[in-house]
Amino acid sequence: MGSSGKQTSEFSWKLEDHPKLPKGKQIAVVVLDGWGEAKPNEYNCIHTAETPKMDSLKNGAPDLWRLVKAHGKAVGLPSDDDMGNSEVGHNALGAGRIFAQGAKLVDTALATGKIYEEPGFKYIQESFQTGTLHLIGLLSDGGVHSRLDQLQLLLKGLSERGVKKVRVHILTDGRDVLDGSSVGFVETLEHDLSQLRNKGIDARIASGGGRMHVTMDRYENDWNVVKRGWDAQVLGEAPYKFTDALEAVKKLRSEQQPKPNDQYLPAFVIVDENGKPVGPIVDGDAVVTLNYRADRMVMLAKALEYENFDKFDRVRYPKIRYAGMLEYDGELKLPSHYLVSPPEIERTSGEYLVKNGIRTFACSETVKFGHVTFFWNGNRSGYFNPELEKYVEIPSDSGITFNEQPKMKALEIAEKARDAILSGNFDQVRVNLPNSDMVGHTGDIEATVVACKAADQAVKLILDAIEQVGGIYVVTADHGNAEDMVKRDKAGKPLLDKNGNIQILTSHTLEPVPIAIGGPGLSPGVRFRNDVPNGGLANVAATVINLHGFVAPSDYETTLIEVVDK
Repeated sequence: MGSSGKQTSEFSWKLEDHPKLPKGKQIAVVVLDGWGEAKPNEYNCIHTAETPKMDSLKNGAPDLWRLVKAHGKAVGLPSDDDMGNSEVGHNALGAGRIFAQGAKLVDTALATGKIYEEPGFKYIQESFQTGTLHLIGLLSDGGVHSRLDQLQLLLKGLSERGVKKVRVHILTDGRDVLDGSSVGFVETLEHDLSQLRNKGIDARIASGGGRMHVTMDRYENDWNVVKRGWDAQVLGEAPYKFTDALEAVKKLRSEQQPKPNDQYLPAFVIVDENGKPVGPIVDGDAVVTLNYRADRMVMLAKALEYENFDKFDRVRYPKIRYAGMLEYDGELKLPSHYLVSPPEIERTSGEYLVKNGIRTFACSETVKFGHVTFFWNGNRSGYFNPELEKYVEIPSDSGITFNEQPKMKALEIAEKARDAILSGNFDQVRVNLPNSDMVGHTGDIEATVVACKAADQAVKLILDAIEQVGGIYVVTADHGNAEDMVKRDKAGKPLLDKNGNIQILTSHTLEPVPIAIGGPGLSPGVRFRNDVPNGGLANVAATVINLHGFVAPSDYETTLIEVVDK
């Protein structure tokens, strides 16, 4: 898979020798998951924790430590309001280039028609003859979570591929677009659905509600939001019933106090003349969640997909075929079916290095093992060359939340890395230390402090081994998390709930992440360049390739280092 793609007859896997940097140095590449750089304060667990090793890297040689971008456009996401995540972060770190993720990926799949050839579409298509296809998503052209034009293109494509009955469950926006724009979006959608009806397809809006009140909660903040959506979409039950969606939105807006607000429209269902809901989700139906941004779809995806589910009483759990627009969580593999596959990434740094004889060891525990292998290698499973590579997965703790064991498997990962380094059998030893991310997600500040300390101790163990063998280290991260554990207002002040307690932030952040290089094997004169101020995770691959003694491929994002004659 890795060897096809952008290649002409002259293509060669052979990397040129670097003019100034030697080959043969052992390199440790350490990725701290969820370790960003933010102002020091009591909610910055990385600052609060005892992290002497990471502190020494930051406070060492100023030209061997810097920050890089790990969110938004730097990792292929549509806008710089999009926080990074582990999947796109490791894609960028390994690929050395920026690949379209999220909205751009969906646009391409729709434009080329590739979306209809993917396994996800074929899976839901099996319900078209006898069942209803339900589309659930944010009705908006805001472009943050979804886009109306994508829904319109999808409806057209579905109409040409055998769908007989479609029900759309709309969520009104007013957050990423002007309040009140919901009315125009509903008019547009109703026009398109009427055209489908003219073609003999039974297509209607079935339910709705405002995004902050119905369905689109995130980080398990309030499962009642998802339940209100479930009741309307699946059970056909809501406090308001209308025979027409446009009337529903206009009337509910006019009745809102103190003023209309698309974000908080109450849930409604559309009923026929007998008062019967027109589109509850039942056995044999197919469901697609339309949003491409993951954070506000994950909770609904769990409710739709998980047989064992205790967050609210679903009353009925229909046997359906469910697919997301994209895979929303690479760790949970959720949902298990999706319409648009992750980007196909060719010629990753891992493949180049192995083809140039670099013996590679990669290790993490279960929750991040896929990131340091599959995602690093361009969404590709397995080895490039089993004779030169070894990947080790340490089982993660199961049956507990990670704040109960915040040290996780950091020590075991570090010991495996140390042994791999000291064995002399590997030229690159690559690990992911998950603590600051996985414990940060629990929102437990004390436990996250313990997690950061454990990760720091693991870094020390690995760097001590590099010291022993005269090697080089590269320590970086994939996105932020543990450096800011509180929700903030626009001025940056912590937000309080109605009881005066701080509102905990369990998500990733928009903060940059550190990268540090060093070790006894680092050639004198190597330093970070000062002419790549906007460097991001994708610049790390060329940097690592240089440190192995090679020039990076010409289309890779530029290296972060230079060699000055001393």
